[in-house]
Amino acid sequence: MLALHGWLDNSASFTPLAPLLDNVHLLALDMAGHGQSGHRARFSPYNVWQDVGEIFAIADQMGWEKFALIGHSRGAIVSMLSAGTFPERITHLGLIDGLWPQPVLAADAPAQLARSITGLLAQQTKTPAVYADIEAAVNARANGHFELSHQAAALLTERGLRLVPDGYTWSTDPQLFVASAMKLTQAHIEAFIQRITAPVKLVLAKEGLLNRFEQYQQNLAAFPHIEVEVLPGGHHLHMEAESLKIAALFNDLLSH
Repeated sequence: MLALHGWLDNSASFTPLAPLLDNVHLLALDMAGHGQSGHRARFSPYNVWQDVGEIFAIADQMGWEKFALIGHSRGAIVSMLSAGTFPERITHLGLIDGLWPQPVLAADAPAQLARSITGLLAQQTKTPAVYADIEAAVNARANGHFELSHQAAALLTERGLRLVPDGYTWSTDPQLFVASAMKLTQAHIEAFIQRITAPVKLVLAKEGLLNRFEQYQQNLAAFPHIEVEVLPGGHHLHMEAESLKIAALFNDLLSH
């Protein structure tokens, strides 16, 4: 099984969940630009579909013709795209508070490309934040885009920093903050999801995406082959107390 973390996270995202999974050879990745992995070339946006080829290259390197995927947030999107691209190779799909990227209209493509190019140019001149010590970085991470407990923030931060002369800065590629060059339309997304043949279990957080996108759960009705469970907690619920329930759900998924 490959475990794919979310945007601006790293493989430590799965530290609480991994020991709870039964009879699994699990490889949790630092995806490109995250954690301790290398960055993409300068002036290169992080389009979500670029990770798909890398996922299968890693599986090939491991000698895995068939394998399962667990993904959180952005990693869940990459998992979905991977399972739709080569459905015959994915045996099980466990998703945590994520399934599809926000769809766009085809007519918006020129503006999307312009935003991406402008963002890449602007990013080259930005000065990265520097923290005097690790604790200061942990506190910043705990109060980031999605709030985290101190323990969860510490796990992600310790793997997501690099040492600089004045303290610590994030090892994450700043170009991850730049808009994708192109985004998928609703028709694109549906085409990938409809090609998935592996059993799918999607765990949604009550205080996660459901709070941010009102129609998220209703839109899932179009895909009856996706089994959905809603649990208490925020976007990173797999790093908190709900990890036990998520592990039980995924162990059941993997047993079939």
